Amino acid sequence: MRTPGFLEQSPPPKRFVFLRAFVLIVTALAAFAALVLPLALSPVALPLAVGDVAPRDLEAPYAVDYISEVRTENARQSAALTIAPVYTLADPSIARGQIESLRGVLLYINTVRADEYATIEEQTTDLLALEEIKLKEEISTTILTLNDTQWETIQQEALSVLEQVMRNSIRQSDVASVQRSVPSRVSLALTETQAQLVSELARAFIIPNSLYSDDLTEAAQTSAREAVEPTAQSFKAGEMIVSGGQIITSENLEALETLGLIQSEEVWPIYLGAGVLTLTLSIFLWLYFSYRPTKLLNDMRSLISASIFFLIFLIGARLIIPNQAIIPYLYPLPAYGLLIATLFGIDAAFVLIFSLSLLTTYGLPNALDLTAYYLISSLISILILGKAQQVWSFLKAGLAVSMAGLAMLLVYWLPSTSTDWVGLATLAAAAAFSGIASASLTLLLQFSLAQILGLTTTLRLLEISRPDTPLLQFLLRTAPGTYQHSLQVANLAEQAAESIGADALLVRVGALFHDVGKTQNPLFFIENQVPGNINTHEDLAPEESAEIIIRHVTDGVVLGRKYRLPNRLIDFMREHHGTNITRYQYAQALKDANGDVNEVELEKFRYPGPAPRSRETALLMLADGTEAWARADRPQSEEELRSLVHKMFESVQKSGQLNNTRLTLRDLSIIRESFVSTLRGTLHPRVKYPKERNTPASNGVPTIPREKTE
Repeated sequence: MRTPGFLEQSPPPKRFVFLRAFVLIVTALAAFAALVLPLALSPVALPLAVGDVAPRDLEAPYAVDYISEVRTENARQSAALTIAPVYTLADPSIARGQIESLRGVLLYINTVRADEYATIEEQTTDLLALEEIKLKEEISTTILTLNDTQWETIQQEALSVLEQVMRNSIRQSDVASVQRSVPSRVSLALTETQAQLVSELARAFIIPNSLYSDDLTEAAQTSAREAVEPTAQSFKAGEMIVSGGQIITSENLEALETLGLIQSEEVWPIYLGAGVLTLTLSIFLWLYFSYRPTKLLNDMRSLISASIFFLIFLIGARLIIPNQAIIPYLYPLPAYGLLIATLFGIDAAFVLIFSLSLLTTYGLPNALDLTAYYLISSLISILILGKAQQVWSFLKAGLAVSMAGLAMLLVYWLPSTSTDWVGLATLAAAAAFSGIASASLTLLLQFSLAQILGLTTTLRLLEISRPDTPLLQFLLRTAPGTYQHSLQVANLAEQAAESIGADALLVRVGALFHDVGKTQNPLFFIENQVPGNINTHEDLAPEESAEIIIRHVTDGVVLGRKYRLPNRLIDFMREHHGTNITRYQYAQALKDANGDVNEVELEKFRYPGPAPRSRETALLMLADGTEAWARADRPQSEEELRSLVHKMFESVQKSGQLNNTRLTLRDLSIIRESFVSTLRGTLHPRVKYPKERNTPASNGVPTIPREKTE
């Protein structure tokens, strides 16, 4: 007897483990190819650069809002260009220096004027030799001919005009205009000649006193750049980015790169990332299924089918979804998770749809929101689907896909884009379609695969358990006693299965069909024999009798396959007797051999098996044996009933029939109590009805006794 936590089945043979690994490797390689080939072969991802000619119209595959670095930088450069050159304030030291220079020139002129020994020509030559000011010859002559009073007035006026001018800010570009304005500053009390002389003297010493500053100009430009807000760029789905034949600008290139329409010059990082992701998920799946085996791993056809559909959904998504705006939200990816949940259980569905969602969205520009869209809607719909006992369950799962998808759209789409109610309505309609398509596709595929692979889905079990099913009708007409026995065993096993959390529906349907092999020789089984008739086994040797009894197992398998029953139900036929022996015939053979066990070949009395390999088939074995013993011994009290059930369980345990199941001692205790409770209600004694008698009041119609009949 196994302790809690042991698996349902014994470890698979090494050959089967190798085949599993082979299927995983092939699927992983195909998944890797599905990730990288569209990136390498897709005509949408073009190797374009600024200045190239667009080979065709390039449109936005989906709506997007982003901060354009190119447009922002252009705006900043424009703001910087609007800044005028920045100059320092008027420097007083420059003005003072120029005034001192003018005084020095005037002192030199005074010296030349006071030279009594020099001729006019020599004095003129000395004045023309000045470096600070280039005096014309007529100006020099005028200076020399002025009397001292006039010359003193001119000197004072020249210094005064220069001081007035140099008090203002003068930039290099302003020097010429300031020099031209000097005559207007000369006192009107002077003659024209004197005013001209003052202007010549002052004009020569006017220079810029406000200088251009590189630092201040650069600081102003920097402030202007920083004041520019980042420029947003948006495209709606289908909006033209660049028309065919146009030159690609930097803005066009940035938009194309943002939308994933430009192929990277180095694609090896994408290939490496795809390889690492595929390898990681492959290891994850191998480890998960190694520690949590599911019925998906029990049949190679089922495993291959799950892998094929995994690749179909993945390849279809990788070919259709990239660079599309609406199609990603229409794609019914959750249908794969619902299909796996229906055929192989929720655990397998969770891990496979998780892996499929990550692979599907790898490398896409909107991978984050698409992954959440697919994964959350798939997981919620799988939970809503549950055991899928009705078509309505699939409709609810489809509705869950739509609602969860819409929720993810609101979570990731609204905060990152401007409010576009038309776009939101379009995506909401896409999510609704995805839910409908996922539910419909799941319903169709699960029905088809269940037929092809012989799998047990809830709807399939409900369909074949109907009383008008051809095989059940054949059982009812050919072996009515066996049919009634199967019903009682089904009720007994179903109640126990519910109490320990096993698959009650599977147990019930398996119990209904477990003895269909008896229809090939119905009169050789006591429940189909008319009381009082000769038992057909009495004229047969024990070995022949045992062979006929045992044959109902293999006959049942043949009938099950003929009527296309799922393989899981055929397991109930093969395992409900395990490897036990037909005790009655074996005991008769021992009696005929005078108790000499060496004269009796035990294997001729043994069922072919195998022993039960699941809780469900073990429950059927226990229920079948308990019902048969109870019908044969007819216990009259609860103590006798408990004793009978205990002996039955003990017999099955001692024969090792439960070694390959996941039943625990606690489970067996619960099952025993369930059997006792069910049988207590079906095997209770009844009082005899009084004999019927006719009375005049009844007019020949038998009266119904009023005594309690239960």
